[in-house]
Amino acid sequence: MKIIVFGATGNTGRKVLERGVKRGHEMTAFVRNPEKLYEQQGVEIAAQVKVIAKDITDPESVYEALSQQDAAILAAGNAAQGEEFVRIVDNIVSQCEKNTLFSGRVWVMGGAGLLDIPYTDLMGNNLPGFPPMYQTHNRNLERLRQTKLDWSVMCPGTMVETADLPSSVRMHVSTNSLPVPVPENIKDYSEAEIAGHLFSRFKELDVAYEDVANCMLNHLELGGPFKGKRVGVAYQSELPVS
Repeated sequence: MKIIVFGATGNTGRKVLERGVKRGHEMTAFVRNPEKLYEQQGVEIAAQVKVIAKDITDPESVYEALSQQDAAILAAGNAAQGEEFVRIVDNIVSQCEKNTLFSGRVWVMGGAGLLDIPYTDLMGNNLPGFPPMYQTHNRNLERLRQTKLDWSVMCPGTMVETADLPSSVRMHVSTNSLPVPVPENIKDYSEAEIAGHLFSRFKELDVAYEDVANCMLNHLELGGPFKGKRVGVAYQSELPVS
């Protein structure tokens, strides 16, 4: 499969690139600094990657890079960039829509605050106390909801380099809602109380970059189970691999 990774030298993008090469995919890296990619990946991996070093905010450069690709993984930018992050995502999504040579499967990075809270009609990012900068994720989600592309949003909690887990623990994957058990009586809490409950449990949503990368690479088919979905991930021992 031909996969392009935008932001391929970031913490998530570099893992996607590495795992994709090892799986035998034809990987393309869209980066600002190709030297950084070579330093990160080493000769063996970097030699198998097509590198495009252009401006991610330039529509024509992104359009050209998407031609003949089967999937695009958007790991560029972050919520702290504010409007620039929104523009990056909008530009890439827009070029995916316009390019008839692009197959249409898109993964976008979001965050756990985009997920619904079970037994309520609330989403984490809209609760009191959640940093306002995460509203950029909300805006990116709304942009995706306007497109006919085959998209998914990856919504992890805090990502870490490695996860040293017992053999009994597996990664649980959810769609649209938080991937951890939530008490049914949370529906009786105030919004401030719900926010406090979630803040106290954020550690449960820690997940390794590599596992996030593997989840996206496992679901690149068109029309798959995550089409048009927000995807949550967490480690749980009582639940099977999803």
